[in-house]
Amino acid sequence: MLLVVDAGNTNVVFAVHDGASWRGTWRIATEPQRTSDEYAVWLITLLSFSGLKPSDIDRAVIGTVVPAALYHLRRLCREWFTTEPLVARSTLDWGFDIRLDNPAEVGADRLLNTLAAHQGYGGPLIVIDFGTATTFDVVAPDGGYLGGVIAPGINLSLEALHKAAARLPRIGIGRPQAVIGRSTIPAMQSGIYWGYVGLVEGLVARIRAEHDQPLKVIATGGLAPMLAEGTTVIERIDPDLTLNGLRLLADRNPTPTLSRDRIRTVEGD
Repeated sequence: MLLVVDAGNTNVVFAVHDGASWRGTWRIATEPQRTSDEYAVWLITLLSFSGLKPSDIDRAVIGTVVPAALYHLRRLCREWFTTEPLVARSTLDWGFDIRLDNPAEVGADRLLNTLAAHQGYGGPLIVIDFGTATTFDVVAPDGGYLGGVIAPGINLSLEALHKAAARLPRIGIGRPQAVIGRSTIPAMQSGIYWGYVGLVEGLVARIRAEHDQPLKVIATGGLAPMLAEGTTVIERIDPDLTLNGLRLLADRNPTPTLSRDRIRTVEGD
């Protein structure tokens, strides 16, 4: 089975795929200094609830935009699952061209979304990922990665608004019933929600005009369903897009070999 690790700025998502379907998905807050042993205690307990054990894992793949977290995640795979993880990098076989001035600059999450979106929906298309940052990635008809747009994520905007304006409270995200707020909190909710709907609609329109051909729009990320309620621009929501990108990448590339001196026997495994 394949252990998939998607380490973002906010959460680290772990999932196990048995070759046919996902057996389980679990997430934990991103803490770059969290040790491999801390991950293991948490993850192995959750695996057991799904009837899985460490010896069921024979491959692993890691995608991360948090370089500081990679060391401990690698150790987790090596010491507790006796496998050398494949790490998503621009130099791997992606099956498509990365048409940027400097391909090494692009985040692994954006390439993973491109891979999974083209495999699942064809091209050309725009992939919107509502994460810590809100990203728009453009995929060519042949699957090539053409670049995109990076904007602050919704939670970042909310936090900045609260910290920079002394009288504005910290609020949750929700879809307001009216655009015009009649008190502070509804006004803030409207600005955030309808402001981001406007951002999505405006950028999609400009990307389509620049690309000069129809583009399907696929969205992923935890806030995608809520934002999609406010616009007809988003055609499909795929919550597992990045995980599927990691799975497809692992299938395209050779499994790294684990050095014997890195293996640690897990008692009871």
